Amino acid sequence: MAVAWMAPLLAALLSWLVCRRLVRAGGRLMDLPNERSLHEAPVPKGGGIGILAGVVVALVLLPSLPPPLHWTVWLALGVGAFSFLDDLYHLSPLVRFLVQGALAWVAVALGVWPAEMPLPGMHWSWPVALGMAFAWLTLVWMTNLYNFMDGMDGFAGGMAVIGFGALGMMGWMAGAGAYALLCVSVVAANLGFLWFNFPPARLFMGDVGSAALGFLAAGLMLWADRSGYFSLWSGLLAFSPFIVDATVTLLRRLLRGERVWQAHRTHCYQRLARSGWGHRKTVLWEYGLMLLCALSAVWGVTLPVSLQWLLLLVWGMVYAVLMLWVERRMPFDPFTPGPSPGGRGGVP
Repeated sequence: MAVAWMAPLLAALLSWLVCRRLVRAGGRLMDLPNERSLHEAPVPKGGGIGILAGVVVALVLLPSLPPPLHWTVWLALGVGAFSFLDDLYHLSPLVRFLVQGALAWVAVALGVWPAEMPLPGMHWSWPVALGMAFAWLTLVWMTNLYNFMDGMDGFAGGMAVIGFGALGMMGWMAGAGAYALLCVSVVAANLGFLWFNFPPARLFMGDVGSAALGFLAAGLMLWADRSGYFSLWSGLLAFSPFIVDATVTLLRRLLRGERVWQAHRTHCYQRLARSGWGHRKTVLWEYGLMLLCALSAVWGVTLPVSLQWLLLLVWGMVYAVLMLWVERRMPFDPFTPGPSPGGRGGVP
């Protein structure tokens, strides 16, 4: 057990060392700016390699993880390895979707799916096929939305620190020590990366990190729900700054008839950065939102069902107000010019 407690420290150290090497290497792993980017100069990418290296350390030092959860983490690493190929060769959206879907199906087949409707007080045992389909969609969507939201200095790494930190806290409160240590190790690995990614970024995460973290977040939430640690809605609330922005933006683009698989600059965080806030101010305010959501999720698991529903209702209203405010500041138009964001971020 003493060795297991070293997992977060070693994960952070290895991640930092790998990312430091990537910053110096440059070469083929360079992210060149284009008309859809928020950054203005070439920046090395692939920092997700350091994050995943830290996660591997956690797997080695945490042998007490349940086998389905253990293999789900390895599947997330597989998503990262495949996404690294995408970073290098820019694979087609169809190929990415097929591989992600196949790996998500393996996780579902391992038992990572909710047996009941994952809402406060809902104890309806839905059909197995429905639960498995829901889990598959959650895994695939979280994989892609995390990738979509990795477009600003310090953004995706910060969400990982706060979101996985909340999952770890809720796991610890439920008495799941190994689960909590795994989540804390993911937090630590992202802190090693954030050393180089906080505005102005010297290193980007790349698809290798963002896609893997999205898959891992979904897998950990689904496993926690299945195991009775906490309900899925709590984990989704912790990651809701990413989930809400990405989902609402996708739906709006679908209604406008846009090609949703193409890069763009219409997420709320992108519009804030382009409106004159820049990377540092935008990401710090986003950190505040993330932290409030995470604390609400941790607090919410202790509340009666009626107050849990009230908590979700309040957050729904908060997000509606925030999106209206962003809309007034910079309308939803990918072709609307805006001031320079004043920093460098990842490709949206």
